[in-house]
Amino acid sequence: MFVLSMLMQGSVFCYHIGSSRFPSIVKLFIKAESSTVLVAVTGNGFLARDITFRNTAGAAKHQAVALRVGADQAAFYKCSFEGYQDTLYTHSQRQFYRQCMIYGTVDYIFGNAAALFQDSTLLARVPLAQQKNTYTAQGRTDPNQNTGLVFQGSVVDGDSNLRKVIQNFPTYLGRPWKEYSRTVFLKSYEGSVINPAGWLEWAGDFALKTLFYGEYQCTGPGSGSAQRFSWSSQITSQAVANCEKQNALGFNL
Repeated sequence: MFVLSMLMQGSVFCYHIGSSRFPSIVKLFIKAESSTVLVAVTGNGFLARDITFRNTAGAAKHQAVALRVGADQAAFYKCSFEGYQDTLYTHSQRQFYRQCMIYGTVDYIFGNAAALFQDSTLLARVPLAQQKNTYTAQGRTDPNQNTGLVFQGSVVDGDSNLRKVIQNFPTYLGRPWKEYSRTVFLKSYEGSVINPAGWLEWAGDFALKTLFYGEYQCTGPGSGSAQRFSWSSQITSQAVANCEKQNALGFNL
């Protein structure tokens, strides 16, 4: 197991163009099309705590990933992921996040991992003009995959700047990046910034018959189900009783 940890309060994992002082388990990439920097984790069993992963490109640079995770059974504890569009790329494998903070705008938690987020906080930010915020864009490509995004006991809201102008920037729980997209919010607080429809289409009716988007016993002003799209689900207690976390994600929690 590789452990990357900064225990002092307020630690920031900084990215500098031209730096090569990273272990092989953590890779540094430069995205030529946007001149932004991406850190990628590829080593199985990776663990990070008390670290901020921040991409400072800003909303104007559009897609700008702060961290890409492709390590199996990677875990993040009390970490912060900060960016705008595409902040956290949950690329593949099994991933666990606990008591983390994640900031962004468009599709800012995305990918095709089996990822569980517990007691975490998702804060949408002010995007570019005419953009719509989406917390998630899960990318399952095949019905036989066991991938998806699960948020349990978390807070889903906007930062103070977004809350002031939310009427100008519709904000949604997610939209389907790929045909069999899977995202679930369990017993989470959904703030007033969330649009009453809850979810957003990707393009027309793409994936609306094959996705699964669900909510279970969520609370808060944004959790009302009356205006949710018919292609999303309010999960029943019986359905939850029939599922165990380790069956979906392979973690012994």
